[in-house]
Amino acid sequence: MPVTGINPDFSTYICNDCGEQVVLNNSTTIFPPCPNCYGNSFRKA
Repeated sequence: MPVTGINPDFSTYICNDCGEQVVLNNSTTIFPPCPNCYGNSFRKA
């Protein structure tokens, strides 16, 4: 399960807390907190 602060794969992720979708399209991006609820655990969409 991806969490904030890691370097994830290109993909769309869903916040486990509120369901907000986060799209990451750059492999150098550090996983941000959820922009909606600031949650920090996600699953792949």
